Amino acid sequence: MFRTALRNVLAHKARLLMTVLAVVLGVAFVSGTLVFTDTVGKAMSNQSAKSFEGVAVSVTSYGPSRNDQGVKEGEPGISQQTLDRVKALRDVDAASGRVQGFAAVGDQDGKLIGTGWSNAGANFVPLKDGKDPRYAFFDGNGPAGADQIALDKETARRGKYQVGDKVRVAENGPAKEYTLAGVFTTEDGQVNAGGSLVLFDTPTAQQLYLAPGFYDELSISAKAGADADRLLAEIKPLIGKDARAQTGAQLAAEQAKNISDGMTSMNQMLLTFALISLFVGVFLIYNTFTMLVAQRTKELALLRAVGANRGQVKRSVLAEALVVGVVSSAVGLIAGVGLAIGMRSAMGAFGAKIPAGPLVVAPLTVAAAIGIGVFVTMLAAWLPARRTAKIAPVAAMGSAHLPATAKSLVLRNSIGGAFTLLGLLAILGGAMTGKDGKTMIGAGAFFTMIGIIILLPALSRPVITAVRPLLEKVFGVAGKLAAQNAVRNPRRTAVTAASLAIGLTLVTALSVLGITMGEAIDRMTTDHLKADYKVSMGNTMGTLDPSVLPALAKAPGVKAVSPQQDGFLRTGDGEEFHSVSGVSPAAIGQLLHFDVVSGQMDSLAKGEVAVAEKTAKSAGLSVGSTLKATFEDDQKADLKVGAIYKDMQGMLSPYVIDHTVLDRHSEEPHIREVYVKMDGGASEKAEQSLVDALGKNPAITFATQQDIRNEMGGIINTALNIMYGLLGMALIISVLGVVNTLAMSVYERTQEIGMLRAIGLDRGKVKNMIRLEAIVISLFGAVIGVVLGTFIAWAVGETLKASIPDYALVIPFDRIAIFMLLAGIVGALAAMWPARSAARLNMLTAIKTE
Repeated sequence: MFRTALRNVLAHKARLLMTVLAVVLGVAFVSGTLVFTDTVGKAMSNQSAKSFEGVAVSVTSYGPSRNDQGVKEGEPGISQQTLDRVKALRDVDAASGRVQGFAAVGDQDGKLIGTGWSNAGANFVPLKDGKDPRYAFFDGNGPAGADQIALDKETARRGKYQVGDKVRVAENGPAKEYTLAGVFTTEDGQVNAGGSLVLFDTPTAQQLYLAPGFYDELSISAKAGADADRLLAEIKPLIGKDARAQTGAQLAAEQAKNISDGMTSMNQMLLTFALISLFVGVFLIYNTFTMLVAQRTKELALLRAVGANRGQVKRSVLAEALVVGVVSSAVGLIAGVGLAIGMRSAMGAFGAKIPAGPLVVAPLTVAAAIGIGVFVTMLAAWLPARRTAKIAPVAAMGSAHLPATAKSLVLRNSIGGAFTLLGLLAILGGAMTGKDGKTMIGAGAFFTMIGIIILLPALSRPVITAVRPLLEKVFGVAGKLAAQNAVRNPRRTAVTAASLAIGLTLVTALSVLGITMGEAIDRMTTDHLKADYKVSMGNTMGTLDPSVLPALAKAPGVKAVSPQQDGFLRTGDGEEFHSVSGVSPAAIGQLLHFDVVSGQMDSLAKGEVAVAEKTAKSAGLSVGSTLKATFEDDQKADLKVGAIYKDMQGMLSPYVIDHTVLDRHSEEPHIREVYVKMDGGASEKAEQSLVDALGKNPAITFATQQDIRNEMGGIINTALNIMYGLLGMALIISVLGVVNTLAMSVYERTQEIGMLRAIGLDRGKVKNMIRLEAIVISLFGAVIGVVLGTFIAWAVGETLKASIPDYALVIPFDRIAIFMLLAGIVGALAAMWPARSAARLNMLTAIKTE
């Protein structure tokens, strides 16, 4: 029986090719993901370990701690005196202090080089030999004074800078010019991620980022033969409670774990889409083995007649599946390694630098690839094998197939209905639960999809029958026959449509959610923002220096300026801090549109507070009420409520006060952004005026209303395009499934097609019949997917609407129309080979086929 199985594998190479492709694509996705993440993670871990070479002990400062009253106590970092005491230890060979922070480098035109969040500044620390072991200079030297800097190689290249040039560098204040003293290479992870690194001399870096005489961290190397753990024990008593000491080995291990944890989310996302592809592949494999078994019905019956029992027949089919699964998985594993290499190269092409390192193909990856591929193939082939074994030899010899009994159909529909009802109830329950209902919706979506897949045979007949008159009217006999053929074997039609339905359910849900959130953000910008420019730091977590406000106010053409200053306060006797926005009362009305429910926003100038409507209702506040506030410095104040306004989440905090009031209770103003209104509106001249007012600071960005829309829309569109690309693998497998179904349909109807040709149906109409059948099946699956995807998107949106301002469900009918059109095109393309095969059948030979 095993030899028979092997012979059958080789005898049906064309049919099995599609199954092999489905398994190869799915396994390649899985193994490629594992190889890629293992390779990148290993390279980054090696890079991190390399940066700690020679470091016996590392000390990191937490900064000053806060007492029970919230007041900072202690030193800003590790003092020079502590560093000197560490250097004096017997086993210490060398010790250096490090300082780091944000630094933006402008190119020749003053524009920011590198990604804002990864642009850093640090100090150059020459040891006894005059070199800093962290940086390798190939041109010039490290900075030797307050007016000098050094740049990493890539930043110098992008800025077209050479040693001796003047370079504009900024933190969160005005930009300054420095002389470029040297260019270096580094294994710094932020630089490899596309950022920039500026080296200052130590006093300058301390002045910029911490305080004179203090460091963020210490790097200590040990003398030959010294024990790192013993040295660590000697250092710990010297550093105080606000710092942490680790050996270099411990720090490298911690960094490696952090890198591994960071790769986990990417790994999980990619594997999710890979498993979706394999799940879709199950339907294709099922159809393939159903077709192969149908072609060999008489052969299997003859085996039964000469003594083979049911178990042997079933094992024979499963043995075929095993061979196909092993071969496909092996090919998929090799393809996955190639895919991982391609993904690594693609990331480099998009500017993401990945450290050099060997390709990692772990034993677990090999086992997972082979195991998953074989399991999926065997699982999909099990039902056809079981069904084949149950066919009576006499019935099979007569080419009769075991029909589905009424009992089996009732049972199938009952199970499908139960799953679907359970899933729909879970989705509705999750939608009504609110922000905590996402897990319930996810589970409900899974059960609903399974239920609908089970019910598809029952659904296919009435749906396709409904469109039959239209097909007959437009395409004549070919359309009528196509509709009849599509419902002739509803189970096979359902299996084929299911693969497309799964893919389009996910695509539609993602599209509806993405477009809806994009529209909400666009409305928020359009409805609330009246300012011409939003001024902010290039690094998203940075804050603007207070000197920016008067500088912008004095710029030519500026009509109004207000900060968006962040702060916190406690209300009543509560311990929980609430966010508060500090603004300029005289200007904010010209910059933001407030939908005032009661009171006047002008009351902010009197030291009163404006409260968002939802917050006011929950706190029982109204205009004229007194808000008992406790600020960050633990100072208390009674603030009169002067206005209640509609919530502006994403733009303002639920409490708004004069920024000068907030200044009195904050150690340093936390100005997240500044809104600016110009006399003539936004223009190149107006923007240049603002740029010049801030000294052409490369660390500061100027965004118009359209820039804000484009930024958020770009993020959403990029995310959607990535998701579409990842789901593309599943859709490709769906296309193979349509090809398979049509090929099987043509095989089963060979005699019928011959008869149709004999009574006058020409080749063109035969092709049209097959094409229309494919389009009908594809559109049937697409309709199911679009409806279910839209419903799931609505439910997920209900959990998000409380946290997204102006959220309202938007159904992108244009994209849905494109999805339906593409589904039809997919059907037409998938039908090309089966249609051509059907049209080329010799009618006399076909008529004689049993």
